[in-house]
Amino acid sequence: RFKESALLAFQRCLIFLEPFSAEAGKRGLNLELLERGSGLEYAEESWRCRGPSPRREIKSELNKNPVEGFSAGLIDDNDLYRWEVLIIGPPDTLYEGGVFKAHLTFPKDYPLRPPKMKFITEIWHPNVDKNGDVCISILHEPGEDKYGYEKPEERWLPIHTVETIMISVISMLADPNGDSPANVDAAKEWREDRNGEFKRKVARCVRKSQETAFE
Repeated sequence: RFKESALLAFQRCLIFLEPFSAEAGKRGLNLELLERGSGLEYAEESWRCRGPSPRREIKSELNKNPVEGFSAGLIDDNDLYRWEVLIIGPPDTLYEGGVFKAHLTFPKDYPLRPPKMKFITEIWHPNVDKNGDVCISILHEPGEDKYGYEKPEERWLPIHTVETIMISVISMLADPNGDSPANVDAAKEWREDRNGEFKRKVARCVRKSQETAFE
């Protein structure tokens, strides 16, 4: 079992992006913006009016807006665009007790474009491909979905923060989306043999994650 003391030890530098506004930070995203069409154009215009560079917007703010179940720190103190996050498997799910490492890589034109997220710890999940890349709506490029599966407001918007990303990832672990999978085999097992082969593979990943969490 993951020990609370180990999580606290890992939190050497808990970092969150400055919210688009105080209210947006509290609610995750600014619903008022989403009422204006997709919200993307308005959010981009508002961001550009603020003027600061992406680097200046990425701040080290110890214990600011913590999300239960994860911690985050810079991989390299000299590179603000690459983070390592530690995600604790949500209670009452198959991933409970897991300690999963992942990397968040931000583009130079963040926040106009989303970061990429990749699990470093092995994980078996319909929305994580076999290379560890996370595939959820909030991390998809902004704008229209050419396949028509997602609404623009479900995809990336510049008002999103690390907080909203991690809430979405923890939600993904609790409730996988088998209809739009990145790992087709995992999605098939999730639908057809959730308490059999799927559960066994997830349990193996959870055990392995505990063994390698602080290597």
